Amino acid sequence: MLRVTGVTGIDEHRKGCKQTNLQPRFLSKHYQYVLAFIFAVENINNNPHLLPNMSLGFDLYNALPSEAKTLENCLIWLSGIGKAIPNYSCERKGKSAAVITGITWSLPAQMGTLLELYKFPQLTYGPFEPLLHENNHFPSVYHMAPTDASLPIGMVLLLLHFHWTWVGLVASEDMKGTRIVSELRGEMDRNGVCVAFMEMIAVTNRYDYPMHLNYILRIQDSSASVVIIYGDTDSFLGLIFDRWNRVVTWKVWITTSQWNFPSSEKMTMFDTFHGTLSFSHHHREIPGFKHFLQTANPSKYPEDFYLGKLWFIHFGCKVSESDCDKLEDCIPNASLESLPLHEFDTTMSEWSYYVYNAVYALAQSLHEILLLSVDSQSIGIGNNLKFQPWQLHSILKNVHFNNSAGEQIFLHDKRISESTYDILNYVSFPHGIGLQVKVGQFVPQAPRGHGFSINEEVIEWAISFRETPHSVCSNSCNPGFWKTALEGKAVCCFVCTPCSGNEISNETDMDHCFKCPDTHYPNTERDHCIQKVVTFLAYGDPLGTALACTALCFSLFTAAVLGIFLQHRDTPIVKANNRTLSYILLISLLLCFLCSLLFIGRPNMATCILRQLAFGVVFTVAISTVLAKTLTVILAFNATTPGRRMRQWLASGAPKSVIPTCSLIQMTLCGLWLGTSPPFVDRDTHSEPGSIIIECNKGSVTAFYCVLGFLGALALASFTLAFLARNLPDAFNEAKLLTFSMLVFCSVWVTFLPVYHSSKGKVMVAVEVFSILASSAGLLGCIFAPKCYIILLRPERNTLMGIRDKTRSAGR
Repeated sequence: MLRVTGVTGIDEHRKGCKQTNLQPRFLSKHYQYVLAFIFAVENINNNPHLLPNMSLGFDLYNALPSEAKTLENCLIWLSGIGKAIPNYSCERKGKSAAVITGITWSLPAQMGTLLELYKFPQLTYGPFEPLLHENNHFPSVYHMAPTDASLPIGMVLLLLHFHWTWVGLVASEDMKGTRIVSELRGEMDRNGVCVAFMEMIAVTNRYDYPMHLNYILRIQDSSASVVIIYGDTDSFLGLIFDRWNRVVTWKVWITTSQWNFPSSEKMTMFDTFHGTLSFSHHHREIPGFKHFLQTANPSKYPEDFYLGKLWFIHFGCKVSESDCDKLEDCIPNASLESLPLHEFDTTMSEWSYYVYNAVYALAQSLHEILLLSVDSQSIGIGNNLKFQPWQLHSILKNVHFNNSAGEQIFLHDKRISESTYDILNYVSFPHGIGLQVKVGQFVPQAPRGHGFSINEEVIEWAISFRETPHSVCSNSCNPGFWKTALEGKAVCCFVCTPCSGNEISNETDMDHCFKCPDTHYPNTERDHCIQKVVTFLAYGDPLGTALACTALCFSLFTAAVLGIFLQHRDTPIVKANNRTLSYILLISLLLCFLCSLLFIGRPNMATCILRQLAFGVVFTVAISTVLAKTLTVILAFNATTPGRRMRQWLASGAPKSVIPTCSLIQMTLCGLWLGTSPPFVDRDTHSEPGSIIIECNKGSVTAFYCVLGFLGALALASFTLAFLARNLPDAFNEAKLLTFSMLVFCSVWVTFLPVYHSSKGKVMVAVEVFSILASSAGLLGCIFAPKCYIILLRPERNTLMGIRDKTRSAGR
């Protein structure tokens, strides 16, 4: 017989019949590991294809929370005589092959220190612990559980899914707890999750009740609604929660399968851990295990003291007076399946699954040794397999098989092998009824963003939560706001600041706002950008229509005045003021009115260039014509003085040469403007928040102001000369009219400059058009309106006799 030793923790050693009359602390979940162990051994012994003609036996030893007791049991097992004698081994019929240990990582570490001296294989079904493999301190220890390297990632993904950014951490203050907390905090920091508090529960000070109370109060009073617990209920961490006599229904607990939820006999919906979410390595149900538990009873296994204790406690049994190992008067058809969840759970746990696999891994390894021994004909007398336990290592490291559930089992490379996590929701009900419902899954090997899934609809939260709980330091910032960190606080604690300027935020809890494109502008809530409307001074706009109609009306008036002057060209009033210059001035004013139409409508490259050239040249002709008229008046009066050469200048037409000269200068400036930096079509996206204004960019601002400055100089010269000649006597002297017209003209353009620069968009264009119309209208009205009045309404004054009478009146 080959023997496998199982080490677990259930309760104290049996101490006679009187012990049975008491109800000791009995960890039923650990007893399931024992039954899984027995179930696996029986299956192997009943399998004719595995270890044929041999049977697998076992020894069971209790693992108490004491290093001394653990090592003592280990020595008793090695000695084989029920007494701890170092380096002594009693010859037995069966031969011990290996040891299976659990459930905490400290147990294989404690035993490994001793067993490593003998190279005994040790298979541990507890959580994977990298510390056992560091520096190759325990080469004989094999883990059945996959690594938990991705557990912090899965937990943080769960937090991010529910937007929990303010979380408490509770862990045992040992190497494993410190390591997992360090990894968890690193993952939380990388994903913007903050630690509201962190409690590292000391593994010492077991009876320090004031310290335990402080732990409880800090956890209970924390503002965090979500608390991550890493540890198991058999540790001092579990002891603290076991003494928590308060019901806390305003916390969401996140933990692992090491935490034993049904630990209280008073299970209700007001249980502290009702609604807990836990991570458990995915495993399948072993066929036949539930039936095995249903049929297990003291009569089937009379040597099982713990099974008899369960029957005695829960099924009304009595101890036989003649034999304290025999039970009488038990409830008929009693079964472990009828026990409440907090007493015994018939669903195979994760750790029982690993116990089952550990037994099969050893059986497979022993089978390999058996096959090798048959080949080398090294089987001893009585078909006893001769081997040393250390010979199992080479086979265990490469063992690979499919268990009865159809899953592949292998022990090599466990440090990089990770299985799928099931996310379970613990729900407790009265009368010991409790369920762990699968609500999600985390697959570490899946591509990023595809490995985590959860069904919120089936989750049962703690009774205080009517909806999905919130756990944040600061309420989320809605779209339109951004998070502003608070000095000295965690990054999860912030205030919400509205986006400013042309910026928006279109998601919750954005770290900063971002600007809208130039073609868009933010809406009132500043949570999305709106397409700007393309606009310009169009003919369809009320303002554009009014200006265009005004320009056309004045053009018609100018044409009408020109027609009147042409019709009455031989009358004294038309002749007296140089009718050629009058015609030129009227034509130029007509063009001035018409050129304003180039400023209205959608700009293009042609209109942008033409509007500025037309404006500059046509106005230059108009103002230079006024200057020529002024010079003509001055020369006409001064030419009457004997001995002066004024008459020659007047006769030679010198005043008229001002027009081409000034026009040539202005055309040269315009040519330089077009040659260096001509006007072009531009888009103004900033002047009006909701509009993109299509406009003509001046190109060279210097050239624009040179053209405008030259016009101003001409206007100032004309105004000055006209002002000096305003008192010259004559019936039809234009000096006063020219003075007043230039005063109006200069006033309009002086006012234009500040208004133009303070305007934006199409209003700026409208101001320029208005200034063109107003100044042109001023010249037309001030110079030609009085003359048209005489021509049309006072024709008697438009004669030579009328001129003489007017001259006499002016002379007196």
